[in-house]
Amino acid sequence: MRKQTLLRTLFPALAVVAALASTACSLEQNDYCPGTLPPEPAPGERPFRPGDRYTDYGENPFVNTSQAPVSTFSVDCDGASYSNMRRWLNHGQNPPAAAIRIEEFLNYFTFDCPEPAAGHNIALTHEVAACPWHEGPLLLRLGIKGKAIPDDRLPPTNYVLLIDVSGSMAAIDKLELLKTGFSMLVDVLRPTDNIAIVVYSGREEVVLHSTSCEEANKTKIKEVIASLRAEGSTAGAAALKTAYEIASRYFVTGGNNRIILGTDGDFNVGISSTEELVALVEQERERGIYLTVLGVGSGNLNDSMMEQLADNGNGNYEYIDNLAQLEKIFIHERSRFHTVARDCKVQVTFDPKAVAAYRLIGYENRLMDDEEFENDNRDAGEIGAGQSVTVLYEIVPTANGKETLASFDVRYKKEAGSTGIPLSENVRTRTAPITEASDDMRFAAAVAGFGMLLKQSEYAGSANKAMVRELAGKGVGSDPHGYRAEFVSLVEQADIR
Repeated sequence: MRKQTLLRTLFPALAVVAALASTACSLEQNDYCPGTLPPEPAPGERPFRPGDRYTDYGENPFVNTSQAPVSTFSVDCDGASYSNMRRWLNHGQNPPAAAIRIEEFLNYFTFDCPEPAAGHNIALTHEVAACPWHEGPLLLRLGIKGKAIPDDRLPPTNYVLLIDVSGSMAAIDKLELLKTGFSMLVDVLRPTDNIAIVVYSGREEVVLHSTSCEEANKTKIKEVIASLRAEGSTAGAAALKTAYEIASRYFVTGGNNRIILGTDGDFNVGISSTEELVALVEQERERGIYLTVLGVGSGNLNDSMMEQLADNGNGNYEYIDNLAQLEKIFIHERSRFHTVARDCKVQVTFDPKAVAAYRLIGYENRLMDDEEFENDNRDAGEIGAGQSVTVLYEIVPTANGKETLASFDVRYKKEAGSTGIPLSENVRTRTAPITEASDDMRFAAAVAGFGMLLKQSEYAGSANKAMVRELAGKGVGSDPHGYRAEFVSLVEQADIR
């Protein structure tokens, strides 16, 4: 009741807001398959096991601008929540609300943004349109884009593949998918790139010491990958330490030093508390060794642990549910493994004379204290080469009609720097009906609306399947790999109003 009373006092349209609030495609080639990968099962035939672990972070509320005009948070470039949602829908079930992180739905997709200006590694953009699910409020889209780097100009890489081969990984949607993906990666790496492989089950084992990816070595590397079998318990913590030791031994100054962990997250031997594992990856990130986490399968998927490991290891967390997702990660978006902006923070300062209230959609577990924005010792998220970050706010305008709604400030570090670099732009009103907004704005609104419906959000207002379908269908725009078109089909599969 206190929330509804606050909203009604801010702006007449909010009475409506408060009332409403209370109510796979496959690869064309099989060249990457290590050995013989079983064909992908049809959605209804996919192995599906309950028992996954998620953390429910709730939802950000509306904030009274006169009391708290500043909103501060870290970027989040993970995409795992989206592909995990796709896995649930392909099994004929809606995902649990705790599995939905709307920022990861948005950041699964690429949105247009100008290239960074000279001397910067990121660029900013914004757009304002009418909110489609509430009459009166506006939708503000903020965009950040990392500098694109062609694959042939990426710095040398020092990869350590850390692969879970414990008994829980025996299903075809786990280890076999990872083996296929890692063979894809080997095929596109260059002679200047090195790769080592550590596996773990009851104990850890280095099955391939750091090896150059020149053509003469690729067959050997892929044979090692193809030979992996799942058995035993899960000594993941010890193996993680070993992987960091190898990455440190072959560290490439000025290069991309990264561990890629593939697992269902079942750490049941040795250090297994999330806090202890996070402490380990925090220590190693300061030495310039980053951690990317790839989750697979169902039944004991420890989503919460894997997200925290990646976030604190200066990496990203992705979930792999099919071959097309492997292609997305290892082929189309491989450059994102190279970080161009570290510790990237966002601070939006709303003008109380123009904005009565605002709500950040998503990023619930990335919120920061306002004073941490300029603290360069405070860890935050990383942006990869060519990667886009999308942020949505629902805002309630005042009757003032001021042209400037807010200032949009970002602070980040270049890969070799330790001092934050500021970047800023003013958010102008320039409001359009959602039907006249850009393709990106309509599609982003559809994705956020869909996420709220799956979460059964109290803030979803009049959003429904028909609205999401229409916004997404008209916002597909340029879609070279079919990701947006696939989203439209997923909307049809969901059991939502």
